[in-house]
Amino acid sequence: MDHYQHPSAIVDEGARIGAGSRVWHFVHVCGGARIGKEVSLGQNVFVGNRVVIGDRCKIQNNVSVYDNVTLEEGVFCGPSMVFTNVYNPRSLIERKDEYQDTVVRRGATLGANCTVVCGITIGEFAFVGAGAVVTRDVPAYALMVGVPARQIGWMSEFGERLDLPLEGHAEAVCAHTGSRYVLAGSTLHRQGAGT
Repeated sequence: MDHYQHPSAIVDEGARIGAGSRVWHFVHVCGGARIGKEVSLGQNVFVGNRVVIGDRCKIQNNVSVYDNVTLEEGVFCGPSMVFTNVYNPRSLIERKDEYQDTVVRRGATLGANCTVVCGITIGEFAFVGAGAVVTRDVPAYALMVGVPARQIGWMSEFGERLDLPLEGHAEAVCAHTGSRYVLAGSTLHRQGAGT
């Protein structure tokens, strides 16, 4: 085994966990899960069968990553944040064939206690604030807060708010990395040096 696994953790046969990953207290990883390298699964995390977790993700305490959720490289899931996989669940109606895919792109942050309603994509390096409820797709680099979540700004890859309008044509430079960000309409992308 080339990853750390606490004695209280349960990793079902067939699960793949990459080198350098850490599986902490009372974690349960189902047999179909694929987990990358240098991933941290905090206390009481659950990982379903049809889940892909990319390299260097951090899943904090009390997060359940249910079937049909894909986390790309470097995603941060804050404590007790919530994923769903059925849009209209009922205990009395079987809906396992109705699971919807949720994709969280590279480098995104999902703040503590936020909720991500299934069937959406969260763009790369987006930042979802603590307690927000995300009900629709989130653009790359967007800063989202509230219930339901709405965009209030843009974030750099370093994790700092950029001084940019929500829409239009503008540029900003990250003071920490020197990276230049270019806003074109309602789309932001990074150019040049930096992370």
